[in-house]
Amino acid sequence: MKTTRAQTGNVFLAYKSVNAIDDLIESWKRDHSPLYNFTATDGIGHTVWVVEDEGTIQAIGGLFASEVPFTYIADGHHRAASAAKVRKALGAAATEASNYFLTTLFPSDQLHILDYNRLVHDLNGHSVEEIVDNLQKEFFVGKVGQAFSPGRLHEFGMYVDGSWYKLVAKEGSFSTDPIGILDVTILQKNILEKYLGIRIRGRTSGSILWVASAGLPNWKNGVNSGEMKSGL
Repeated sequence: MKTTRAQTGNVFLAYKSVNAIDDLIESWKRDHSPLYNFTATDGIGHTVWVVEDEGTIQAIGGLFASEVPFTYIADGHHRAASAAKVRKALGAAATEASNYFLTTLFPSDQLHILDYNRLVHDLNGHSVEEIVDNLQKEFFVGKVGQAFSPGRLHEFGMYVDGSWYKLVAKEGSFSTDPIGILDVTILQKNILEKYLGIRIRGRTSGSILWVASAGLPNWKNGVNSGEMKSGL
């Protein structure tokens, strides 16, 4: 199973794969019929099993308790933060259900992270030289000779005017709270908003185009054609 986003309302969690958990779930699937098994209109198949045996539920829970010390939010950071804020605001009025929110969990060896890039129509009145100079206030900026795909936290690739740049966020240039430390937040606040004047409301903006899973060589064609000015 490969996915990149959680369904609406869910928080998408990932965890380091555990063979014992995989074996237990695969055993259940072999011995039981799925509750749902269908192909959606986009051609993607969906098969859902329900684990309803109390002993198996306890076994799965026990393995997570002993073998999975941490889970990582792959998508849904804002939903998780909002749920925590609501729980805190409720105070004494909170019910037991307020201590939980819906999640999906995926083992790391069943995930594939795809590129999710942004193309911008213009540089907000700046020249390329001005943009590069301004970005050096919050980033270490270096021109690289080929397509650059980030491999570490707080790294970004930028393609503009026929050249690739590697950007590394400087310590102290971003907030370290659970939302502020995210690369998507750093990109939005320290590049898109600060220098390009793009303030996102939802996922639409006349100045920006999201490009998912297109691959670096493909989306740079939109810049080279002159239709877009830069890719990040």
